[in-house]
Amino acid sequence: MAVITTIEAQKRSGRYNVYVDGEYAFPVSESVLIDFRLFKGMEIDEELKSQLVDADNVSKAYNRALDYLSNQLRTEKEIHDKLVELEIPEETIDLTFHKLRELNLVDDAHYAASYVRTVMHTGDKGPRVIRQHLRQKGVGEKVIDDALVLYTPEERLAVGTAAAEKLAKRYQRQPFGNQQQKIRQGLMSRGFGTDEIGQMIETLSLTPDVDEQHELLVKQGEKIWHRYRALSPSERKYKTKQMLYRKGFQLDDISQWLADLGESGE
Repeated sequence: MAVITTIEAQKRSGRYNVYVDGEYAFPVSESVLIDFRLFKGMEIDEELKSQLVDADNVSKAYNRALDYLSNQLRTEKEIHDKLVELEIPEETIDLTFHKLRELNLVDDAHYAASYVRTVMHTGDKGPRVIRQHLRQKGVGEKVIDDALVLYTPEERLAVGTAAAEKLAKRYQRQPFGNQQQKIRQGLMSRGFGTDEIGQMIETLSLTPDVDEQHELLVKQGEKIWHRYRALSPSERKYKTKQMLYRKGFQLDDISQWLADLGESGE
């Protein structure tokens, strides 16, 4: 039977070299050294040696996982992908996850709930975008559903209305119809539902600034009117009205402006 003749500390803290029958055999971590109660003079066979090597591989993978977890919460998929990236065998990854779960160091439900709370208090995202983010992180649908229960309709309305207010300020120099469309599109891209968006926009009680809207209409209308100068009067009038309407101006305002030019808006 082979015998451990030396256990020598490496320069790296927490790592040891094990010598068997006077020759270097394998390295182990401090946790493996303690778990297997290794000592000088201990007898060791091939089966035990294999167990020690496997345990050390898990120990190294576990420490890599802890390093990855040190800065922020991670999902199981993120940790798994990181260990794969480090070329750690799948069997070792499975054993590592068993250890991580035993110590409650990975928990997708906790990750999902934490992410939802963060968005509720500091973000501007709706349920659809949250669901998409969590799916990309590998969180299961049932876990996502449970986490989204935390995001109540009242919370969504508050978060969405705050986002809508910021969008309204961003697009306040847009034609009024276009401003509302931009706000609606912005809220949709943030993951809020159609009915919720209607509530949020209604809460804003948006009203057009008559003088500002007229100034915008005149400025853009003159450019478009000039662009179509080569057309017949009726075609020029039609194209100008169509383009201004598409930009979000009201038909009555467009017709009045055209009339002010000395042309019929009809």
